[in-house]
Amino acid sequence: MQAKRIRCVGAVIRDSGGRLLLIRRGHPPGEGLWSLPGGRVEAGESDQDAVVREVGEETGLSAVPGAFLGAVERPAPDGAVFDIRDYEAVVTGGQLAAGDDAAEAVWVSPARLASLPVTPGLAEALTAWHVLPGPARQPGPARQPGPARQPGANPVSRRPE
Repeated sequence: MQAKRIRCVGAVIRDSGGRLLLIRRGHPPGEGLWSLPGGRVEAGESDQDAVVREVGEETGLSAVPGAFLGAVERPAPDGAVFDIRDYEAVVTGGQLAAGDDAAEAVWVSPARLASLPVTPGLAEALTAWHVLPGPARQPGPARQPGPARQPGANPVSRRPE
């Protein structure tokens, strides 16, 4: 029997100074770890609509989703698999404030991100997708949105500067 797949999205948002927008997860999975804003795609919702909703709920910011960057799979409760698709996004308004299941929301430099307790595989995925500098430790092959293949890596996390 194939594991239940839970479709999720993440938003990779950078400011004009190159800092990344991160949230500290306030609830499981990954409680206390830093990650990209994002979450589950609701029934009938497109990935792009989910990015807009999740960014707003978790950070108070309005965003427009852009290019697909890549996808990872992470273990989920009860043997399920989170199928996470990350997209670039641009902030168009709002006031930064943690909300929903985010305990904190902050902008962090790539150097600061390296010292934060992030969700497993986040830094490696961002490096492989050329969001962060440095040699890539591949989280797995990047793939186009669609059915995920194998469980493995975890979502991303972040922490304030």
